[in-house]
Amino acid sequence: MYTLGLSAFYHDSAAALLRSGDIVAAAQEERFTRKKHDASFPQNAIAYCLKEAGIDLSDVDCVAFYDKPFLKFERLLETYLAFAPRGFQSFRMAIPVWMKEKLFQKNLLTNHLRALSPNFDAVNRLLFAEHHQSHAASAFFPSPFESALVLTMDGVGEWATTSVALGTGNKLEIIREIHFPHSLGFLYSAFTYYTGFKVNAGEYKLMGLAPYGEPKYVRPIMDHLIDVKPDGSFRLNMDYFNFCTGLTMTNPKFAALFGEPVRTPEEKLTPFHMDIAASIQKVTEDILLRMTASLARETQAKNLCLAGGVALNCVANGKILRSGAFDRMWIQPAAGDAGGALGAAMMAYYGYKDQPRKASGTHDQMRGSYLGPAFNQKEVEERLTGINAKFHILSNDELITATAQGIADGKVVGWFCGRMEFGPRALGGRSILGDARSPKMQKMMNLKIKYRESFRPFAPSILQEDVSDWFELNEDSPYMLMVADVKKEKRILMSHAEAGLFGIEKLNIARSQIPAVTHVDYSARIQTVHRETHPRYHALLSRFKEKTDCPVIVNTSFNVRGEPIVCTPEDAFYCFMGTEIDLLVIENCFLKKEEQDTQLKQDYKNKYAPD
Repeated sequence: MYTLGLSAFYHDSAAALLRSGDIVAAAQEERFTRKKHDASFPQNAIAYCLKEAGIDLSDVDCVAFYDKPFLKFERLLETYLAFAPRGFQSFRMAIPVWMKEKLFQKNLLTNHLRALSPNFDAVNRLLFAEHHQSHAASAFFPSPFESALVLTMDGVGEWATTSVALGTGNKLEIIREIHFPHSLGFLYSAFTYYTGFKVNAGEYKLMGLAPYGEPKYVRPIMDHLIDVKPDGSFRLNMDYFNFCTGLTMTNPKFAALFGEPVRTPEEKLTPFHMDIAASIQKVTEDILLRMTASLARETQAKNLCLAGGVALNCVANGKILRSGAFDRMWIQPAAGDAGGALGAAMMAYYGYKDQPRKASGTHDQMRGSYLGPAFNQKEVEERLTGINAKFHILSNDELITATAQGIADGKVVGWFCGRMEFGPRALGGRSILGDARSPKMQKMMNLKIKYRESFRPFAPSILQEDVSDWFELNEDSPYMLMVADVKKEKRILMSHAEAGLFGIEKLNIARSQIPAVTHVDYSARIQTVHRETHPRYHALLSRFKEKTDCPVIVNTSFNVRGEPIVCTPEDAFYCFMGTEIDLLVIENCFLKKEEQDTQLKQDYKNKYAPD
């Protein structure tokens, strides 16, 4: 039985395919179109999934969409009516789009699917899950747990912004919801907007900026913007927000509360913005800790699964884990809307088709999240030859040795190996790698390779068997969704003068033996690398450890700011030639920058719009 899940038409369109409940393939449309957060119908992602399985759409038993458009339209109308006459301009812009396209998404989806398979039977084969059902399914069904409490938090689905579900076997029941406009996701996005970053893209930046500041504004947030109960449930004070009916996240009253106007993207970040970021991060963490502690007491659940955009807040995830409210946690690596495609497919398979499910208890079903396209050696050689790239073909051992030596020598490596990752994190399939021991690597990679703000931290990849020797973490973190502190014995204490520095002035101070991945608060967003899920990447870290006695390297996504992660060998080569990456590895092809034709160099610094 084949089940195809789809997400589309908002942001991060994606497709995921199951064969008898097992994940065959999953990918985001942006990787194929090269448009960041592409919201269009995921025809390329679908084509890839079907090709990976060796089938046509006619072989698929059912197609499941990740939300219910009619319920979204109901929310839209009720919201505009509730706030009328405010928001007329927004209403006038939104309604024609809904009446022309979104309200009739079943017809739109049917037409797209019939373009792929003319006889597609939409009446019997097209299903719709609710948005938070899809998120919850993506978190529970692939998890290693037979039973778990499932918490989903994001901006908004149809009506729900927060939902609690209980999963057992192949059953998933939502037991509680918080509804729009009361949304922790939108609260965080309001501060993303206020600090001058892009909503639905810049939340990572806000989280990365927080450690530079002090949480000085927690009290105004809690007194004026959000009412939080002891169990973590909450309500927003809508007097300060504009997202219900306006074209911005906040209104002038919000800015007046903090005494500063909304920052424009071009403006310099100041200590004020760092303190604002620290404050909303602290509020978010406190709410999540209250909520998870209360739910653990109430349900007596031992396992917790997370999904939805808020689940990508890895700093908060780490604090939930350390709180001890649950014995074990599992977070869907594609926690945002892309993962909704996978959840919709699983909801159809387990919920609608009532198929049996058996959890392993130890391993999840995500295959390391390496669910995207791969290219064999022959394809890679043909594609690189076709674009006039100069490369050496190395044996596996030669390749691992040369790459590990290059990293140890301070070179930056583009690493393209096996299947592409599903979700926003590069996990050793499409990564840019560097030496975590270098005090210059973090700043250099941000400014000369990623072309992004210098304050943004990088993540460490570490051999799973060594993680507890370097970080305050005794759990796996294969998807880079947990933050933990560097071990005290690996830290470098700052001098009195260094400790007195503020904000980004701290950036260039080496704070540990692995300064390139140690944030200003001694934390790191950790990826544990497992031999079973990615043997070649594990071998690379092992060889690097042999050479340096350090099992940690810098791992960031293979792209520049504003660009989707690379998908094909050509994408990788052009990014290599458009940045200051020194070496490029694509399967067993080894490329050196100095050997390439300089006429192939591209301007990647300005190719993509800022994210």
